[in-house]
Amino acid sequence: MRPTIVAGLGLLSVAGLATGAAAQSSAAPPLEESPAPPAAHAEPGGHGNGSGIDNAIELVLEKSGVLRARETISFGADPPERFTRTFVTREPYDDGHDRLWEMNHIAASTGDGATVETTTTEHEQTLDVELLTDSAEQVILEYEVRGSTSRIGDRVEMEWVAVGGYSAAVSETTVTVTADAPPLALSCAAGDPRSSIYCASSDMGSHQALIARFMQTDMAPGHMLSIVVGYPPGTAPDAPILARTWSLTSAFAITPLTGSVFGLLLLVLVGGLVLLIRVRGRDERALRTEAKAGDTAPLSNAEHGGLRFRPPDDVHPGQIGTLVDEQADVVDITASVVDLGVRGHLAIEELPHERSSSFDWLLTRLPSPPEDPLMRYERLLLDALFHAGDEVRLSQLSEGFALRLAGVRDELYRDMVRLKWFARRPNLERNRWTSMGIALTGVGVVATVLLAIFTYAAFTGLAVIIAGAAVTVGAQSMPAKTKLGSAVFAHTLGFRTYLLRTNGEDVPADRRVAVLSRYLPYAIIFDDVDRWAQLLARAGSAPAEGDELVWYRGPRDWHIDDFADSIKTFTLTLSGVISNTRQFKTLSYLS
Repeated sequence: MRPTIVAGLGLLSVAGLATGAAAQSSAAPPLEESPAPPAAHAEPGGHGNGSGIDNAIELVLEKSGVLRARETISFGADPPERFTRTFVTREPYDDGHDRLWEMNHIAASTGDGATVETTTTEHEQTLDVELLTDSAEQVILEYEVRGSTSRIGDRVEMEWVAVGGYSAAVSETTVTVTADAPPLALSCAAGDPRSSIYCASSDMGSHQALIARFMQTDMAPGHMLSIVVGYPPGTAPDAPILARTWSLTSAFAITPLTGSVFGLLLLVLVGGLVLLIRVRGRDERALRTEAKAGDTAPLSNAEHGGLRFRPPDDVHPGQIGTLVDEQADVVDITASVVDLGVRGHLAIEELPHERSSSFDWLLTRLPSPPEDPLMRYERLLLDALFHAGDEVRLSQLSEGFALRLAGVRDELYRDMVRLKWFARRPNLERNRWTSMGIALTGVGVVATVLLAIFTYAAFTGLAVIIAGAAVTVGAQSMPAKTKLGSAVFAHTLGFRTYLLRTNGEDVPADRRVAVLSRYLPYAIIFDDVDRWAQLLARAGSAPAEGDELVWYRGPRDWHIDDFADSIKTFTLTLSGVISNTRQFKTLSYLS
C-alpha cells in the first residue's frame, strides 16, 4: 500500500477528524463548529504554475459499493489537444495479495454534450485515459469504480486514489464524496507517488452532512491525490477486490491445511516403507532359523569312497551372486568363468609374459563332462566367450562379448524366478519401481509448480517429490525373495560363514586341490579370493599323489606358488574386460 494511504489510515483512527488544518494547528476550531471555508495546507507541489486547468471530481458511493465518478476538467483559454488522466488500479495489499480497483463505463463529452474520443492504456498498476480534447475548453469524464471499500475496525472505509496523475500541471483539484450515510472520518495525501504529506485541505461538513470534500492545488504532472473516507457499518459492502500475487513465501506457506496434507502424504509413504520392511524382514527371519543349515562343509560321499562337492541347495556361483545382491553383475560373470574352468568345461592357460607387466591368458573350450550338465546361462556364457572358435585370448575379447553377455544376465534373472526364489525378476522389479519413483517425482515437481502458481499449497507438493525420491532410491531394495528364496539365501550366507573360517584341513590331502578349487569361484563371489588362492597354492605345492591343478596352466617358468597372484590378476583382468566395455556399462545401469 502506498505511503499516502498508510498515512490516511493512521489519521482515520481518530474519530471525528475534521480537517487537515486542524491536524496541524490545535488552535483551529473543528469544522463541525465553523462554517468557514476549508483552511489551506502547505502546498506539496509548490509550483504556482497558473496553468489555468482545474478539475472538479464528484464521487458518489452507492449502497452496492459502486463508486460513480464525474469529473469536470476545465482547460481555460488555451486547451491542449490531448490530456491524459492516470488512475491507480492495483496496489500491494499483503504478502500474498494485491488490491484491485476495477474501472468500467469510461466515457467523456464536452460541456455542450459532444462526445470526446478516449483511448485507454492498461499498465501493470495503472490505467491511462487519454482525452482527445480537440481544443475543447471543458471535458466531462465519467466512469465507475468497483472495489473501493473495505472493513477497517468498526467502519467501512472508501479508499481511492482520486488522481493517479495528470499529463499537465493542474492548478486546482477538488474532490467531493457523497454517500447514504454521513462520513465519520477522513484523510488524504498528495504529491509524488511516495509522498505522505496531507492534501491542501479536507472537510466533512457539519454533523449531519453527507459530503466529504478534499482539495489540492498546483499538482505537477505525475502527482497523486489519495483519499480515505470512513463510514458507519452497512453503508456499502466492505470486501475489497483482491488478486493473488506470487512469492516463494506465499506459495509455500505452511498452514494447518497444507501441514495436514503434507503429513498425510508422508504417513502413506511411511506406511509403504513399513510394508516393504515386513516383506524384506522374511530374510532376517530365515537367517535366524536356517542359516546354520549351510554352515557345514559342502562335501558328500561319492562312489568308490571319494568325496563330492555339493554346495547348499546346489546353487552355482553365478546364481549365488545374483541371489545375494539381486543383481547379475561383473563379479557373477567372472566367478562363473572360473567355475566353468574348475569343472572342466574350459581350460585357462597363462601365456608367457612379453614384459613384466604384460599378462594374457588363452581360454580353450573343452568337451563338457557328461556327469556335469550345464545350466542354460552357463551355455550362453561359453557361447559368448568362444563366439569365433574354441580358443580365444582374454585380450582379444571384443565389444561384442559384452553385448552377448546380455543374454547371460537375462538368463540369470530368469533363473531367480524359475527356481522360485523371487516372484518376479529382480531387474524388472527394480526398473518398474525406479520408473514409478521417477514418474512420481516428476508428478510432484509439476504439481508443486502448479500449486505454487495457482494456490498457497505448494508445500504439500513437496511431500510427493519426497515420496518419489524415496521410491526411486528404495527401488534397489524392492525385489523381495519368496519364502524359498529367503531360505536359500540363509543357507548361502551360512556357506559363506563356513568358507570364511575354514582352512580346508578337513579335506583329505589327496583331494584337497580338487575340492578347494571348487570353493574358489564361491570365494570370488564372497570377496575372499586372495585367501582361498593362497590356500589352493599351498595345497598344490604339498606332495600328494594324484592331486594336481589341472584346470589352470602357467608359462614354462611358472610354479604353483605363483597361482595366488596369477588367479587374482586373471579375475581382475577379466572383470576389467567386462566392466570397461561400453555396452556392459549400459546394461549395468539398466539392471
